[in-house]
Formats: sequence, structure tokens, C-alpha cells
Amino acid sequence: MSKQLKKRATLVQRGGVRAAVLGVNDGLVSTVCLVVGIAATGAPASTVLVAGWAGLLAGAISMAAGEWISVKAQVELFEGVLNDLRASMSQEKDHLIHSLAHTLASGGMEIKTAHQASKDIARNDDDFISIYTSQVIGMNKDELGSPWRAASSSFVLFALGALVPILPWLVGGGTLAIVSSVIATSLAGLLVGGFIARSSGKNIAYGAVRQLLIIIGSSLVTYAVGYIFGVAVF
Repeated sequence: MSKQLKKRATLVQRGGVRAAVLGVNDGLVSTVCLVVGIAATGAPASTVLVAGWAGLLAGAISMAAGEWISVKAQVELFEGVLNDLRASMSQEKDHLIHSLAHTLASGGMEIKTAHQASKDIARNDDDFISIYTSQVIGMNKDELGSPWRAASSSFVLFALGALVPILPWLVGGGTLAIVSSVIATSLAGLLVGGFIARSSGKNIAYGAVRQLLIIIGSSLVTYAVGYIFGVAVF
């Protein structure tokens, strides 16, 4: 159990779960809104398909770029902290040891034991920097994640989510395709919402229904806007 909790916590801190949820959810919601809104204007199925594929590609690239920049910036900020800490080691090492000792003591360790432990850790600069950054600063290099992994997973997951509302338009059009697109997206949304709720220890039904309502509500709004726009234009 402890290994599972540690793995789960690490995934959350690295942003892997966040990237996965955002990717799939954005792919589902944004694409179903796009195809339903355009279809409501009276556009032919071919036009809806072109818009859907364009939305899939644009959204996947945008998600990937955003995740890459986000994680890359986080890594670079951490590297800057490490550089500053290494520079301080030569001039303020005693002060840093003292800070680590007080942090350990605040966590329940005896103050004398904390000071001795800090001195022992400081014998190796790399070990001291690693422990100091995690205990005092609250940053852990192992939890930062990979920019390229975050970008690639976001791209793939968005594309998979976006593919769901597009599929009905490959075999048909009109009202049937609109309804099928919303139903397919809603079913996928139920799975995503249930998974999110289960992973966070929440009520599965609540998470699934919440996601379902978001998809249906968004679809109704964009359909109404598309219908009004279509009537106004044509």
C-alpha cells in the first residue's frame, strides 16, 4: 500500500495525472463543441469533418506546447535554485546546516539529533543539496517530470479525446451525427469523470455525472450559438 501511495503522490506532483486529465477532457469537450456548433449552422458533413480534424490537430499541438513550456520552466527554475544553493555552500554552509537542522526539528526530531544529522548529511555536498531542497525549500528533482514526456502524452491524449466526437461524422451527417457525437462524447466523459473520481478517492458516480453535465451543457450552448449564427447568416 505504501508503494502505491508513493507512486500516486509522485504522479500527482509531476503533473502526469493533471496532463492526462486535461488532455483527454479538453479533447472531448472542445471538439464536441466545435463540431456541434458548426453543424448547427447547417454546414455539410464534409465541412464539419474538416473543422473537427483541424480542431484536433490545433488543440493537440497547443496542449503539447503548453505542457512542454510549463514543465520546462519548472525544471529550469529548479536548476536555478540548485545553482544558487551550490554558490551559497562555499560561504554560508554553516547557516544552511542550521536551517536544515531547524526544519528537521520542526518535524518532530530532537534538536540535538537534528543538528548532528544535518552535520552528517553535510559531509557530502550532493546529499546535502538534495535533502536541503526537499526538506527546507520543498522541491524534489525526481518529482519534476520530463517536458517531452508531458508534451507527447498531452498530444496523444488530446487527440484520442478529440477523435471520439469526430467518429460519427465519418459515417454520416445531419441530426443523427450530431446526436451520435454528443452521446459518444458523453459516454467517454462518464469514463473520464469516473476515473478521476476513483483516482482521487471521491464518489465515482458523482465524478461521472459531473463530467456528463459539463459535456451536455457545453454542447447545448454551442449548438444554440451555432444555430443562431446560421440563421442570421443564411
